[in-house]
Amino acid sequence: MGLSSTFAIKEEVLIVRLSGELDHHEAEQLRNEWKEIMYKNDVKHVLLNLEAMTFMDSSGLGVVLGRYKEVLQLGGEMVVCSISPPVKRLFEMSGLFKIVRLEENEEFALETLGVAS
Repeated sequence: MGLSSTFAIKEEVLIVRLSGELDHHEAEQLRNEWKEIMYKNDVKHVLLNLEAMTFMDSSGLGVVLGRYKEVLQLGGEMVVCSISPPVKRLFEMSGLFKIVRLEENEEFALETLGVAS
């Protein structure tokens, strides 16, 4: 199936919407694209919408964790929203929810980051 990613910027928030499957085949391209967008734009926070994500493996977690560390260095926060049950289980098992906040949907997550929708 592959991975589809879209990026949008709303004030200081980079919205990353991923759909499909994020595995080691897709991870490197996503990592490069995501980093480039973060550095070309003045973003502080990242909102990761995983509503249409059907599968993620450890390499996908690595991409998310790497961008989390970069956001932290900017003094920002990473928020995940609309996460599918299989990906949510992976995040729970990896302990990622200890450092990344989970919100119900994109609109509410943006509000918690101080961006009116």
